[in-house]
Amino acid sequence: MARPVVGIIGNMILLNDSYPVHAGGRMNSEAVAEVAGCLPVIIPSDPRLVTVAELLDHCDGFLLTGGRPNVHPSEYGEEETEAHGTFDRCRDAITLPLIRACVDRGQPVLGICRGFQEVNVAMGGTLHPEIRDLPGRMNHRMPPDGTIEEKFALRHPVRFAPDSPFVRLLGAEEVMTNSLHGQGIKTPGPRIVIDGWAPDGTPEALHVREAPGFTLSVQWHPEWNAGRDPVSRPLFAAFGAAVHAWARRGRPQLRAAGA
Repeated sequence: MARPVVGIIGNMILLNDSYPVHAGGRMNSEAVAEVAGCLPVIIPSDPRLVTVAELLDHCDGFLLTGGRPNVHPSEYGEEETEAHGTFDRCRDAITLPLIRACVDRGQPVLGICRGFQEVNVAMGGTLHPEIRDLPGRMNHRMPPDGTIEEKFALRHPVRFAPDSPFVRLLGAEEVMTNSLHGQGIKTPGPRIVIDGWAPDGTPEALHVREAPGFTLSVQWHPEWNAGRDPVSRPLFAAFGAAVHAWARRGRPQLRAAGA
């Protein structure tokens, strides 16, 4: 039986500072293939190349990856400042309507880091441009030096609300996570439920209230060491189970409708 397809949102980067590519980290593909049990496909997130309708029809679920560019503040009603960093307006144009469509349809979506922030913005929330500049907050950014193992090392605990789906999934009210982000949630969208927080109060886990499908999203990077980490593995396994269920239930109907 063919594996269900997970569309991995790609980021536009420059190879050798000159050659533009749509890329996705290998650890994302490994987590999708080896833990979620799905076929990973990198999506060129550019509305000139793909449409949301096409993606919904050809993919069973979506992994909203991290990325250096940030969601443009105009998407949540604020002015652009230097603190907001760089942007990828093409990715904004694909992911934000895609998230809303997935939530409406019950199509599984897992948000990671920027993807976590995208889910909040897509559902009407806002972001802080730089968490470390807020009083009482820690620096959540990736360490500038060291090996990749050191950069993705566990750095702080995340405590979940006792009744959150993360407690049911992970069997614990507190876990250790890595931390590689600069921005963070300021105001949750009306349907966004914050399920977990870092020690400084920064939101780290969420789901969408009354969504008919899988919408768990996290601010950390569970794709790192996903096959062995006791927090990452059940998260990707649950996402994979939701994608498999959608494929059994949803894909035949979509194909028939488009035939």
